[in-house]
Amino acid sequence: MALRDRITEDMKSAMRAGEKARLATIRLALAAIKQREVDERITLDDPQVLGVLEKMIKQRREAITQFASGGRADLVAKETAEIDVLQGYLPAQMSPAELEALITEAIAASGASSIKDMGKVMAAVKPKAQGRADMGAVSARIKQKLG
Repeated sequence: MALRDRITEDMKSAMRAGEKARLATIRLALAAIKQREVDERITLDDPQVLGVLEKMIKQRREAITQFASGGRADLVAKETAEIDVLQGYLPAQMSPAELEALITEAIAASGASSIKDMGKVMAAVKPKAQGRADMGAVSARIKQKLG
């Protein structure tokens, strides 16, 4: 079953169960997916849907930082709950050892030797790590290895 179809089915089950907070988050996700499809005049496949979900999670993490500094514990809790729902659609996260092996393999395969070759390494790592690791952390780890 396609990821988008799974999200739609989960929306229906959340409606039936009366889970208002979960339903609202799922509707936000479907709206973001639909918006991107309309904007780009395409139908999103699973990796593209994962990209939309990751972007939503990143936005919520940034909002949590802002709300925490503003002393809004209620909004921090709401955003955290939304992240929990959205992360349920992401594949299992890579372990640090798996990520390390993937980066080392990509560096060897691309022949990268300096920070100038970071783009080549990221291009090799991104398809395999998309949705399974924080790409910001991956980027920082690659910089550390090449630097």
